[in-house]
Amino acid sequence: MSADVHPSLRLAMPPARRFALPVLLGALSAGSTIALLAASAWLIARAAEQPPILYLSLGVVGVRAFAIGRGVFRYLERLTGHEAAFRQLADLRVGIVRRVIPLAPDGLAATRRGDLLARFTGDVDALQDLPLRVVQPVAGAAVAIVLALAGIAWLAPGAALAVTVALVLGLIVATLGQGALSARAERRIAPLRGELADAVLAHVQALPTLVAYDAEGPSLDRVADADRRLRRARVRAAVGSGLAAAAVAITAGAAVLGAVVAAAGPLADGTLGGPEFAIVALVPLAILEVAGVVPVAWATWRTVRQSAERVDGAVPSELPAGLPRPVADPAPMPAVDGPPLLELRDLRASWPDLAGVGASHALAGVDLTVRPGERVLVRGPSGAGKTTLAHVLVGFLAYEGSFRVDGVEASVLDADRLRERIGLCEQRPWLFDTDIRQNLLFARDDADDDELLAVLDRVGLGDWVRERGGLDASVGERGALVSGGQAQRIALARAMLADFPVLVLDEPTANVDQERADALLADLLAAGADGRTVVLISHDRVDPALVDRTVVCADGRIPANAG
Repeated sequence: MSADVHPSLRLAMPPARRFALPVLLGALSAGSTIALLAASAWLIARAAEQPPILYLSLGVVGVRAFAIGRGVFRYLERLTGHEAAFRQLADLRVGIVRRVIPLAPDGLAATRRGDLLARFTGDVDALQDLPLRVVQPVAGAAVAIVLALAGIAWLAPGAALAVTVALVLGLIVATLGQGALSARAERRIAPLRGELADAVLAHVQALPTLVAYDAEGPSLDRVADADRRLRRARVRAAVGSGLAAAAVAITAGAAVLGAVVAAAGPLADGTLGGPEFAIVALVPLAILEVAGVVPVAWATWRTVRQSAERVDGAVPSELPAGLPRPVADPAPMPAVDGPPLLELRDLRASWPDLAGVGASHALAGVDLTVRPGERVLVRGPSGAGKTTLAHVLVGFLAYEGSFRVDGVEASVLDADRLRERIGLCEQRPWLFDTDIRQNLLFARDDADDDELLAVLDRVGLGDWVRERGGLDASVGERGALVSGGQAQRIALARAMLADFPVLVLDEPTANVDQERADALLADLLAAGADGRTVVLISHDRVDPALVDRTVVCADGRIPANAG
């Protein structure tokens, strides 16, 4: 087990105090299985000797008790084991989310959305198999098998040795054989599941375009191909599991034969009675039945490890270069009313090195001062570093050089507190697949409908919302039912509800035709300013009357005398 899969696996295992009872109940269930066959063998063999019925009563009670106990203990094991695993699964999900938060949004850009969804659903769910189908059954079976072998050794030491040898060899053959047949397929199941989810998501999201251009067939072929490869991997894994079960069954026969041969001598010389010989001969069948969980657990372990590697690949324990590190003891936010003074000196930054090949600076030297209440336009061609600058301002990206907020270095501030002062309206604002009300409320959940309509009026959407039936109108998946300009206005309304003292608008007219861009920009700045500082980022022409100052970003640089 490599070190890089430790975090998710540690989170997947319930604490010992919660997991000890399921293991104990599993051992009692497996022990009841073995004891049931032992008691049945003894009772049948002893009854053949036709003793007084009183001598058989203990065997009869034992058979009934172990038969009932087997089912009861198995039920309780499943109940307590799944409760422990599901409780831990909740902790695991919370732990994964906590590890994702420092990565979002820029540290997740290299992972496809469908694959990321599969990792955080299917792969995280698969981690619950670690306690349920790996640790718990193997630990319980091990305790029961050791006690059963000790019991056989007490009756016939040679038989116990023969059963032990057969057990060890059989499990080695079964696990190695299954690994040779299925290991590669089992390791591919999780990635193929991610590929299928990604293909389905891409097809569903692009369906209107695919239908319009009669290109639905190739997309469906991609989904079918991903499904076919996943199904083939699952079948191959199932074949390996079936052959492993067959190997265990053959081993059971060999163990019985070895035990019979080893116990024949003691039976012949009278040191071993007939009922005891029946126990020695038949108990190996129950032992191998219980031991059959080992190859299954080993196969499950390979799948769990692959899922853990995928989860940890999406949320690595070490943050990639370019992302800000959480501050252990953050400095207090400056207690200043109104917008803060922003000072950037020789600021350099780059996008996260998600491929591990090193990253060049997207910002190579920015010197900029933004005074409280000022409206500053940052212009430059695509690729000049403007969006990188926006993400540095809100704490999404780490930086070198100096970035001060009212005289305090931003790198020593808590990122959440920083984003309470500086808000970002992105080039492609995210809209949730729900109504307009819910898309606004997450900015301030105590706002009433009158406040929501008032802020929509301020961004020029009040009449449009009323015409659509009010705040209950849906915006569609990722805003499919609204235009680019309307999406920008909804995003601005959210920012105004959050009451950011500093508002960064990143290419707000990128999704709007040129005829409406100027009107939209004028509305956004008029509504969004309102005493706030506004940093407008755009590569389009902007009316100089709308801003106080214009600076030019070129090749990742803003010189000190810009603007």
